[in-house]
Amino acid sequence: MSLSLPFREDAFTEMERRRRSLPARMPPRTTSAAQLSLRSHIVQAAKSPTQEQNVGKDTPKPGDAAGASAPASAKGKPRLLLMGQRRSGKSSISSVVFHKLPPHETLFLESTARIQKDSMASFMDFQVWDFPGQIDILENPDFDMEAIFGQVGALIWVIDAQDDYLEAVGRLNATILALQGNYPFINIEVFIHKVDGLSDDYKLDIQRDITIRIQDELSDHGCENAPVTFHLTSIYNHSIFEGFSKVIQKLIPRLGTLESMLTNLCRTCRFEKAYLFDVLSKIYIATDSSPADMASYEICSDYIDVIIDITEVYGTWHRSEDGRKKLEGAPWGVKLEDQVGCATAESCLVLHDSRKPIMLREVDRYLALVAIMKEDSYDKMPLVNMNVDAVVEGLTDFFNITRRKS
Repeated sequence: MSLSLPFREDAFTEMERRRRSLPARMPPRTTSAAQLSLRSHIVQAAKSPTQEQNVGKDTPKPGDAAGASAPASAKGKPRLLLMGQRRSGKSSISSVVFHKLPPHETLFLESTARIQKDSMASFMDFQVWDFPGQIDILENPDFDMEAIFGQVGALIWVIDAQDDYLEAVGRLNATILALQGNYPFINIEVFIHKVDGLSDDYKLDIQRDITIRIQDELSDHGCENAPVTFHLTSIYNHSIFEGFSKVIQKLIPRLGTLESMLTNLCRTCRFEKAYLFDVLSKIYIATDSSPADMASYEICSDYIDVIIDITEVYGTWHRSEDGRKKLEGAPWGVKLEDQVGCATAESCLVLHDSRKPIMLREVDRYLALVAIMKEDSYDKMPLVNMNVDAVVEGLTDFFNITRRKS
């Protein structure tokens, strides 16, 4: 995995140095409750190492009992394998989620004839392998199983809910049983796909039937605790992004620390919901502890698209020297970089129907913090900005600490 540096107790040393180096005319900032909470989370995580700190070690070979506690995806970039029957929708999923292809244009995609490998430059560099449905790697001795599954973070098996899925379930069971012996740490994610045209009751019936068939077959072969998770997905709504969000979250070490940061931010600023998005794919890698709301996720996801579109049209705003001197002169007397809440990008809008502001704050070139505020939150924006700034710095430190050296 690509996020695996050990925690350091001096994670906030750089933040303190920046604060002390501010001009004397700028009033000192008091330490907010969010900053104190973030510090305690980082220090506590550093003092109580868990199994996730072993992610950077070499992956054990099959049958190596001494290293059986290390995940199988530890040697390099996490790999997502898209597998399933022909015409189940694997290539459409990859194109919509990772290449921003409009869903209606997937009708013109040709069937995959060979393994498609995509490397995603994101907050966590990972690979997506799209396998042709007609290839059965278990029955073909020419495939190197270690080369395929040795660095896998998750195997995503796509099942067409609008087609006869008995053969797909049978192949999935055979694949799970074959992997459990040598690669038991691979997450098996079952995407019950193309459910957009089905009623809610019929969706649940199909999911229940597939779940029972898989679990009964695995139980009959003595495989009781296989890591299999089921998702109802469609490329014509945000359910496919929701499904991939759940998949990616399992690959992030110390995900609970990120969730605690967002939960404390929502509690301190009285936000309704907060998401940490991967901007390129619109997958959210963390959210607060409040119940998930698909409507709020869709709004925040679409808002990212709006900001990206505006940025592509207008580009970066460059101020003239005269403009900078006026802003940095009296009565402020502070450099422009220290006056703005975020040096990269931030925005806020208010929804007309619900009167709820939505705030977006860029964490780095790949991540953005998007939060839905309450109606009266806009009146306390200085305090909100201070707490959001503390969380953004904490998130930056988190990924700098946990990102493995290349």
